[in-house]
Amino acid sequence: MAAQTTGLDSNSLAVNDVGPVDTISQGAPVPTENNKGIIPESYDLGVGDEDPTTDELHGPNALRRVSAPIPWVVYTVAFVELCERFSYYGTQVLYSNFVNHALPLPAPNGPPGSNHATGAGGPSSQGVSGALGKGVETASAINTFNTFWCYCLPLVSAYIADEYWGRYKTISWSIAAAILGHIILVISAIPPVITNTDASFAVFILGVIIMGLGTGGLKPNISALVVEQIPVVNLRVRTLETGERVVIDPTITQSRIYHYFYLFINVGALTGQIGMAYAEKYIGFWLAFLLPTLMFLTTPFVMWWGRKRYRQSDPAGSVTYKAVKTFWFCMRGRWHYNPYILWKRTHDGTLWDTAKPSNIEPRLRPKWMTFDDAWVDEVRRGFAACAVFCYFPVYWLAYNQLTNNLTAQAGTMTLKGVPNDVVNNLDPLALLIFVPLCDTLLYPGLRRMGIQFTAIKKITLGFWLASLSMIWAAIIQYYIYMTSPCGYRANNCYNDDGSVNPSPLIVWAQTGSYVLVAISEIFAVITSMEYAYSKAPRNMRSLIQAINMFTNAISAAIAEALITLSRDPLLIWNYAVFAILTFVGGTLFILQFWGLDKEEDELNNLPEGHVEASQTQAEVEHVENGPGRG
Repeated sequence: MAAQTTGLDSNSLAVNDVGPVDTISQGAPVPTENNKGIIPESYDLGVGDEDPTTDELHGPNALRRVSAPIPWVVYTVAFVELCERFSYYGTQVLYSNFVNHALPLPAPNGPPGSNHATGAGGPSSQGVSGALGKGVETASAINTFNTFWCYCLPLVSAYIADEYWGRYKTISWSIAAAILGHIILVISAIPPVITNTDASFAVFILGVIIMGLGTGGLKPNISALVVEQIPVVNLRVRTLETGERVVIDPTITQSRIYHYFYLFINVGALTGQIGMAYAEKYIGFWLAFLLPTLMFLTTPFVMWWGRKRYRQSDPAGSVTYKAVKTFWFCMRGRWHYNPYILWKRTHDGTLWDTAKPSNIEPRLRPKWMTFDDAWVDEVRRGFAACAVFCYFPVYWLAYNQLTNNLTAQAGTMTLKGVPNDVVNNLDPLALLIFVPLCDTLLYPGLRRMGIQFTAIKKITLGFWLASLSMIWAAIIQYYIYMTSPCGYRANNCYNDDGSVNPSPLIVWAQTGSYVLVAISEIFAVITSMEYAYSKAPRNMRSLIQAINMFTNAISAAIAEALITLSRDPLLIWNYAVFAILTFVGGTLFILQFWGLDKEEDELNNLPEGHVEASQTQAEVEHVENGPGRG
C-alpha cells in the first residue's frame, strides 16, 4: 500500500488554467489553455513548496491557483464506477415500465411486434413494454423504495469500511452482492417466470433488495477511494522555473477529479439506459437485465489488478465513536430547551475548543481522548459539512422525478418510436457536454476574473436550477392534460389494442427539464461530493460521503409521503410543490451558510490531525496522568 504524502512530486505539476508562457529551462514549449493546460510529469518545474500567506491567497496580489497531477490509477477506479452505474441505471430505467405496464396482449391482439412472453413492446410507435401491470403509483413507490434502500445502506458500509475492513475490501464484497442481485433480476424476467406475474414480482423485489446491498456498499467507498489516489492535502505555494509562484490547491484537484469521475458515471448511465431501453422494447426484459450483469462482471478483474496499486487508508477502529463522543463532550452545559439560547451557546466561537486536549489538564483528560487539537478541528469541519447536507433532501425531491414521474410523463406523449424510458438520457447526455465545459472554460475563467465560485455558491445555484426544471415539467404536464384525448386521465388512456393513446405533444418537449437538472447536478451534486471529501476528517471520509448520500434516502422517505401526488389529475401540483420547495431550500441554504462560505480556505487548509484508534495510548496516559473523568 502506498504511503500518504502531504506534498507534490517535485517533478510534476498539472496546471488547470495556465496562461501563455513561452518556454521553460529545457526549451520545451509550455502547454497553454488550448491543450487543457496539463504540464507533463517530465518537466522539472518545482523548486520547493511553502505555506501560503494571506496575501498570496486573497486580495489584488493573490497567486494563481492550479491543480496537482491526476494519477492514471484514478481512471481505473472511475472505470469500476462506470460499470456499476451502467448496471445500476441500465436496470433502474426498466423498473417503471416493468412494474407499471402489463405484459403486451398475446398475438394477434397486441401491438405489432410485441411479445407477450418477454414483455417487449415492439417497434410500433406507441408500443410500451411491460410485465407486472401494477400501475404508476406502485411503480413510483418501488422506485422510491429502491432509492431509499440504496442510500440508507452507505451509512452501514461506510462505517464498516472506516472502522474495520477498509475501503478496498468493502468495495469487493459489495461487488459480489451486486452481481448476485443482477442474476436474480435476470431470473425474474425470463419467459417462464415473467408470465407468472406473482412469481415474477416476488423474484424482482428480492433482486432489487440484494442489488441494493451492493450499490449501497460500493457508492460511498469508491467516491472516497478515487480522490484518495492524489497525495495533495493542503494549499501549497510552488515556484515554477519560469519564476511564477502559484498556489497548488487541493480543492481544484479534487474538483477536477470529481468532475471527470462524474463524467464516467454518466457515460455508464447514458449507455446503460439507452441500450437497455431499446433491448427492453425490441427483445424483452430478460436481455435488458442480462446485459448490465455482463458489464458488471468486468469489475472484479479491475479491482484484483488494483489491489496493490491503489493508495488506501487503513481502517481506523473507533474513530466514528470518538467523533460523536467529542461532540457530546463539547455540548456539556450548552443544551437548552429554548432554540435561540441553544443557538447562541453553540455559536459563541468556543464550542470545539473545549474538546481540544491542550485546553484540558492531563489529569482531567478523559481516557478516550486519544487525539490532538488538529483532529478536533477536522471533526468540527466534518460536522459543518453534515450541516450543509441537511438541505439536500429538498434537492433530491426534484432530481428523483427523472426516474419516476418524468418517465411516466413521457409515456403519455407522442413518442414516434422512441422508448418512453430512453428520453431521460438527455440528462447524462447534457452532463457529458457541460462537465468538460465547466472544468475547462467556466471555472478557470471565473478564477482569472478573481471570482471565487465557492462550494456554497455552486450548491445554491444548483438548487435554483433544479427548481426551474420542475417549473418546466409542470408546464409540460399542463399542456399534456389540455391536449390528451382523455384529459386529466392521461396516464390511463389506451387504444383497443392496448397501446397508449397519447397527447399530440412531442416527447422532446421534456428536453428543458432534463438539461436544467443536469446543469444543476454539476453545481449541487458534484460539489457535494467534493465538499464531503475535503471537509471530512481523513479517517472518516467514507462515512461523511455516506451521510451526504443518506440525504437521498431521506428525500425518498419524504417522496413516499407525497406519493399521492404521483397520479392523475394531481401531477401539475406534484411538480409545482417540488419547484417551490427547491427554490425556498436554496434560498435558506445560502442565507444560513454565508458565514461558512467565507471560511472556505481556512477550512481546506487545516493541518492533518492524529487520532489513536485503540485505547492503548489512552490507557498509558491514564496510568501516567492519573484517573480522568471519561
